[in-house]
Amino acid sequence: MSKPLSDHDRKKQISVRGLAGVENVADLKKNFNRHLHFTLVKDRNVSTKRDYYFALAHTVRDHLVGRWIRTQQSYYEKDPKRVYYISLEFYMGRTLQNTMVNLALENACDEAVYQLGLDMEELQEMEEDAGLGNGGLGRLAACFLDSMASLGLAAYGYGIRYEFGIFNQKISNGWQVEEADDWLRYGNPWEKARPEYMRPVHFYGRTEHHPDGVKWVDTQVVLALPYDTPVPGYRNNIVNTMRLWSAKAPCDFNLKDFNVGGYIQAVLDRNLAENISRVLYPNDNFFEGKELRLKQEYFVVAATLQDIIRRFKASKFGSRDIVRTDFSTLPDKVAIQLNDTHPALAIPELMRVLVDEEKLLWEKAWDICNRTCAYTNHTVLPEALERWPIDLFQTLLPRHLEIIYEINRRHMERVSSLYPGDVDRMRRMSLIEEGGQKRVNMAHLCIVGSHAVNGVARIHSDILKATVFKDFYEMDPHKFQNKTNGITPRRWLVMCNPGLAEVIAERIGEDFIRDLDQLKRLHDFVNDEAFIRDIAKVKQENKLKFAVHLEEHYKVKINPNSMFDVQVKRIHEYKRQLLNCLHIITFYNRIKKEPNKKWTPRTIMIGGKAAPGYHTAKMIIRLITAIGEVVNNDPIVGDRLKVIFLENYRVTLAEKAIPAADLSEQISTAGTEASGTGNMKFMLNGALTIGTMDGANVEMAEEAGDGNLFIFGMRVEDVDAMDAKGYNASEYYNRIPELKQAIDQIAGGFFSPKQPDLFKDIVSMLMHNDRYKVFADYEDYIKCQEKVSALYMNPKEWTKKVIMNIAGSGKFSSDRTISEYAREIWGVEPSLEKLAAPDDPK
Repeated sequence: MSKPLSDHDRKKQISVRGLAGVENVADLKKNFNRHLHFTLVKDRNVSTKRDYYFALAHTVRDHLVGRWIRTQQSYYEKDPKRVYYISLEFYMGRTLQNTMVNLALENACDEAVYQLGLDMEELQEMEEDAGLGNGGLGRLAACFLDSMASLGLAAYGYGIRYEFGIFNQKISNGWQVEEADDWLRYGNPWEKARPEYMRPVHFYGRTEHHPDGVKWVDTQVVLALPYDTPVPGYRNNIVNTMRLWSAKAPCDFNLKDFNVGGYIQAVLDRNLAENISRVLYPNDNFFEGKELRLKQEYFVVAATLQDIIRRFKASKFGSRDIVRTDFSTLPDKVAIQLNDTHPALAIPELMRVLVDEEKLLWEKAWDICNRTCAYTNHTVLPEALERWPIDLFQTLLPRHLEIIYEINRRHMERVSSLYPGDVDRMRRMSLIEEGGQKRVNMAHLCIVGSHAVNGVARIHSDILKATVFKDFYEMDPHKFQNKTNGITPRRWLVMCNPGLAEVIAERIGEDFIRDLDQLKRLHDFVNDEAFIRDIAKVKQENKLKFAVHLEEHYKVKINPNSMFDVQVKRIHEYKRQLLNCLHIITFYNRIKKEPNKKWTPRTIMIGGKAAPGYHTAKMIIRLITAIGEVVNNDPIVGDRLKVIFLENYRVTLAEKAIPAADLSEQISTAGTEASGTGNMKFMLNGALTIGTMDGANVEMAEEAGDGNLFIFGMRVEDVDAMDAKGYNASEYYNRIPELKQAIDQIAGGFFSPKQPDLFKDIVSMLMHNDRYKVFADYEDYIKCQEKVSALYMNPKEWTKKVIMNIAGSGKFSSDRTISEYAREIWGVEPSLEKLAAPDDPK
């Protein structure tokens, strides 16, 4: 295999990265050396690759700082409405290259690094991923930050600075093994600690009711220490802030024991307080009702609201003087967006501050709270919905429980006045779930406490209104909206796929990077022979490059002319990696049966992490690796089929895999995937989608044209009908010989000869207890895969469909999503105006 062009060489040929903005290369080199010698205090003769990375990161950061300060000053001068996006997850990945792209510094840095005799790609590989998220929800938050800055919104991301992010996944003997993600061990050049804004957060204690109000007393205090990370917009000189809180014990934490000689223990106990920001809970679409998790949720909310109110009161840059005391204007100056129910406690906490501390009347406070907060729902899976036990609340947050009871009392009064005598409706709509252990339903709290509730794709928002939140929709239809998710084209095209960005820019100019709708203009080139060739060539180069990566890491010989068939996402039954496995086995059996037939060769890659406590998901990974062991070592199959489990899938691996993919697998059971955003990344990067009519796939098919996606399987109404009638897996097993053969092979130990019953749990689940109806879609999926294979043998027609997909992907920019949030929920207007650069006079 000829070695593909390195990114550095390719960038030499590329203008889309902003040659126009080339800074003085000599200055960059001078600053690089200054940081290498003085910031890092290194002996020049023993600098390591990591030192060089840090020197470059600091050099690039220098270009952010002036813009960052000027941006924040301009917000204080203009006093705009500020948006606060609160999320327990921000899945940021790496920052260096993204910053260079957004500041138009990439070519200059490339050249400077090259002249210094260093390799840019090697330096970039030194950066740790900031993996402070599980998957879609956390990565969406990261894309939103990029878009909010690029659209000139005065916006802040607020979350937790986890010391350990999502675990690193190792595959050992085919099994997932978790390793702690010590991402901060070398330090983080992008963050700035802000101890002057440290805030106290209270837990436990009790409430006292006095004539002049309620006091929450005898609490345990933990301090929230903020770390700020700059978030640059795309070439507009605007730099917003992501503020992440770290938990610190106060100096006197448990030191009352000191006098009885327990000083050492008291100091050691500080860890208990600081555990709050120690580790990200590694569950995706699953609720784990642990006390530490509830502490995390309250910690981020309490610290953030203190910040919001401080900024609201003192609206002058660098000033702490109180300017505003009238809270009735809070909703005109503050929008709070709750990213799922994790920050739901913002509602009772804001009420506590307004009523107990600022002494507002309940009705006034509730109106303010309602007009300030908005809630995004991310899932309809019942096991993912947060429902906290009352007794845990009573212990940890006694005042908040009282406030939730009062919110519920008034809410129930309203329900009963609108629907007199409908006791069942009251039970369904209550914030407090009775029966067995009493619980607080956090989604209900969010809906009642917010002025806007949105799903994240049209079909998902419709399902919310028709099923999960039907009663709430009937009562307050005006609250419910849809905001289809999006991805930032800066990271997910310009940065990760420079070759494709350049080919597009040659035809339609560079404005598509900030206005992705302009990709529609590519419709003019669908039949343009040169454009078809260019698109195919970029894909082939990306595949060659990824094939080199795979061969290095997996020691499997890759056929770069095979179709790269990719399914990367969290491992979960609803995402149906098992359906993919059944196709692999079926395809394998067909090749074995007719080895001399002309087959479309495939390299099938599946990647993703399983939550550590999710047995079935871990077994699915083991099955994929077991199938790979058999298939990859079968000489009859040769290079016509290879199966690779992509280890430790994360943002940085996605940036390599997605540009190389030919086929994107989006095969969840209809009605289960709220939106998906990986599907959009593949579409934008020139992969065709095989998928169900679920989540954003529905809108992707609309934008690109139905015939340009491979759609199969049951629709939502078919799934509902099957639920009503009853799903019988054995009916399919007995009727479809190839399905029966595949299941018998898994059950009989064909893929696990040393442990024949290794996969008995998976087989038993598929046969008797499969909520996601894998067998019901098997036949249609296999037929659809045959169509994929047939089309792939006609490269020109395949590439035309690729162009139709790229041309149709404009809707799926997070800029469009954020513009809709801004106008329809937050009441602010996006702007493409540039701020003056720090070196320009104002």
